[in-house]
Amino acid sequence: MSGKDEDGKDPEFESLIQFIQEARGLDFRGYKRTSLRRRILRRMEQIGCDDFNRYHDILEADPQEFLHLLDTVLINVTAFFRDPEGWEVLRRDVIPRIVEKRKSGPIRVWSVGCASGEEPYSLAMLFAEELGLEAFCKRVKIYATDLDESALGTARHAVYSTREVENVPADLLERYFERTNSHYVFQRELRKCVIFGRHNIVTDAPISRIDLLTCRNLLIYLEAETQNAVLPRLHYSLVNDGYMFLGKAETQLARSKLFEPVDLKHRIFRKVAQEWRRSLGGSVALASEAAQNRPTLQARLMEAIVDTSPSAYLAINPEGLLVFASTMARRLLEIGEGDLGRPFQDLAVSYRPTELRSRIEEVNRTGRSIRIEHQDFPRQGSEPMRLTIEVSSLQGRDGKAFATLLSFADTTRTFLLQQELEAAQESLETTIEELQSANEELETTNEELQSTNEELETTNEELQSTNEELETMNEELRSANEELEVANEELRRHSEESGEYRRYSEAVLRSMDVGIIVLAPDYEVRSWNRWCENAWGLRSEEVTGGNFFALDIGLPVQRLRPDIRRVLENADAQPQVTLDALDRRGRKIQCRVRLTPLLIETRSPKGVVLIIEDITEQSRAEEFTRYLGRVIGESLNEVYFLDPATLRFALVNRGAEERLGYTLSQLRQMPITALIPGVQEEELRSFIEPVLSGRKEDMVFETRMQTRDGRQRPVEMCLQYLEGEQPPILVAIVHDTTERKVLTEAGGRG
Repeated sequence: MSGKDEDGKDPEFESLIQFIQEARGLDFRGYKRTSLRRRILRRMEQIGCDDFNRYHDILEADPQEFLHLLDTVLINVTAFFRDPEGWEVLRRDVIPRIVEKRKSGPIRVWSVGCASGEEPYSLAMLFAEELGLEAFCKRVKIYATDLDESALGTARHAVYSTREVENVPADLLERYFERTNSHYVFQRELRKCVIFGRHNIVTDAPISRIDLLTCRNLLIYLEAETQNAVLPRLHYSLVNDGYMFLGKAETQLARSKLFEPVDLKHRIFRKVAQEWRRSLGGSVALASEAAQNRPTLQARLMEAIVDTSPSAYLAINPEGLLVFASTMARRLLEIGEGDLGRPFQDLAVSYRPTELRSRIEEVNRTGRSIRIEHQDFPRQGSEPMRLTIEVSSLQGRDGKAFATLLSFADTTRTFLLQQELEAAQESLETTIEELQSANEELETTNEELQSTNEELETTNEELQSTNEELETMNEELRSANEELEVANEELRRHSEESGEYRRYSEAVLRSMDVGIIVLAPDYEVRSWNRWCENAWGLRSEEVTGGNFFALDIGLPVQRLRPDIRRVLENADAQPQVTLDALDRRGRKIQCRVRLTPLLIETRSPKGVVLIIEDITEQSRAEEFTRYLGRVIGESLNEVYFLDPATLRFALVNRGAEERLGYTLSQLRQMPITALIPGVQEEELRSFIEPVLSGRKEDMVFETRMQTRDGRQRPVEMCLQYLEGEQPPILVAIVHDTTERKVLTEAGGRG
C-alpha cells in the first residue's frame, strides 16, 4: 500500500478517486476519506488486491468491477419506516401541518439518498393515509434521488421480499402492496407519483419548492466542510417553513441558523426564512440647545450625569474645536483645562488609540454614527485597556448638527470575556465536531456492521437453502437414477422394437416389385432395395453412401437431375418420367420413374424418393390395345358400344357411322331401339336380359335396322356384356345379311 505525502494525503488513493469520478461521474471529493478508504480497501480485500494502482488497472480492464465497488462504497442501508418513533412524529405533527398549509395546492417531497426506494414509498403511504388515494395521486409529487443506479433500478421495480416489508404495519401492507408468490409489489397508482433519478447532492443543482425533505444518514458520510456547503442547498430547496427530516446520527443542524428544531430528538427541523434587509444606519439625536437657553438646574443635572458616567465624552464644534470634555475624559484621556477651545486635530486623542479625524468628517458628511470596538489603549504605569469609541452627530430641534460627540467606554473586561468566550466556543465547537465526527463514524461503522450482518444472515439463509436444495437434489438424483433404470429398460425395448421395425421395413422394401431408391439432399444414396439389385446388378452395400449420379448402371440417371433438383427446391412431386434403359443382362426395358419429396415432420424435404417400375410388358400390351382399337375403329363391320342402363350409343366405329348414316354425336342422343323398327325398349331389354344378368356370355339374333334415309336392311347382331369394365359396357357387333340372303335365295332357285 502506498504512503502519504506532506499534506497527509495518499497520492495513489486520490488518483483512484479522481479516476472513478472521470470514468463514472461519481464525485467522492466531499466524502469522509477514512470511511471511503475503508470501504474501498474492503472491496480490494475481497478480490485479493492490496495496491491502489493495481486496483486502478482492474477497474480499467473490467468495467463490471465498478458495479461491485459501488455496492460496497454506497451502503444502501434502508428500510420501510426506519426509526419508527421519528416517522410517528412525522405522521402525527408534520404531515398534517403541510396538508393544512397547502390546502388544495400541490405538495412536493424530496427523498435525498433514497437507496432502493423504501423511504419514498414510506412517505407515499403516510401522505396517502392523510389525503386519501385520489387526492394523493392528484396533489403529491415525490422526488427520490440517489447516486447508485442499480439501487434506483430496484426502487423503480418496487418489488420487495417478505423480510424487507416486515416493518410495514399490517394494515398499510394490505392496502398498499400486492402479494405475488414470495414477494410484495408496491401499489401501481402510488408508484406513479414517485419520480426516481440519479443526483449528487454535493455537486448537482437542488430541486426547489419542496415542502418536506428527507435526508437520513447521508450527511454523516460527508466531510464537515462539505456538510456546510450542502446545508445551504437543502435550505434553498425548501419553501419558507418547509420541513426537513434527518437521521438520528446527524447533529449538525442543532447549531445551524438556517433551521430551527421542531423535534430535536428525532431530528425534524423547519426552515428559517432569510430575508434580505438593507441596513439603514442610524443616528443619535440629542436634544441640545445653547447653554443660555437652558435652565441652570437642568444644566447642572446634565453635567453631573455626564461627569458621573463611566464613559468619557468629548464634544467638537463644527469649526473643529474641542468645546467639551467630561471629568472621565479629562482623567482617562489626559485632557487639561487649557485644551478646551483648541483644535481637536492638535490633541493626541485625535490619533490615539486610533485615527478619529477622518471618522468625524465621515459622521458630519453622512449623519450616521460610527462605532469602533475594542481599540488597544496603552497607559504608562498601568495595564493596557480596551476602549470602544462611538462617534455621533448632535442635532438641535431644527434638525441641524451643532456638534460632534465622541464617547470612550472601557470594554477591557468585555473584550477579555469575549476572547475567553470565543476560545471556549471554538473549543466547544471543536469538541462537538469531534464528537459529531466520532458519532457519525460510529453510525457509519454501525451501518456497515448492520450491512455485514444482513449479508451474513443472507449468506446463512442461502447456505441453508443450498443445503435443502442439495438434500432435495439428492432425492431427485435417486429418483432420477430409478427413472434412468426404467428409461434404460424402455430404451432397450425400444431398441429391440426399432431393430425389428427396421428389419420389417427392409423386408417390405425388398419384397416390393418396384425399385425404391432414397436420396439425401446432396444426392447421396441412402436406400437401395432388392428390385434395384436384380435390375442393375449392384448390391445395396456397394451403392449406399455413394453419389447417385456417379452410378454406372443401365438407367440414364443424368436425365433425372433437373427433376430431382425441382423436388428438393419446391417439395412437390414431379410428373412421371418414362426412360429407356438396359437391365444387368443387357436387355432393353422401359422404366417409369416417379419422384416424390421425403418429408419428415417439416415442409422442407429431407431427400427424394425414386419409385422405378418396369413397364416393358405393359407398354407392349398398351401398344397392342391401341393397335386393336385402330383396327376395330377402321373396320367396315359395325361395332356398337352401348350403355347397358339406357341402351344409348356410347361409341361406334367408322363402319357403323357410314352404314347408319349418323355421326357419333347424333347417335349418342338416341337408344338402339330407335333404329330397330317395331321393337320397344322394354321388349329389347327383356330379350337381352340373359346376357345382362350373366346367364349367357353372348347372344346372336337377326333383325332389321333402319338407316337415316329410311331404308331398312337385315342384320345379324351379336351382343356381349363386359361387366368388368369401368364403366360396364354392352358390345354389339352387327353384320349386314342382305347379300347372304340374296345368295341363299339364288341357291334355292337353282
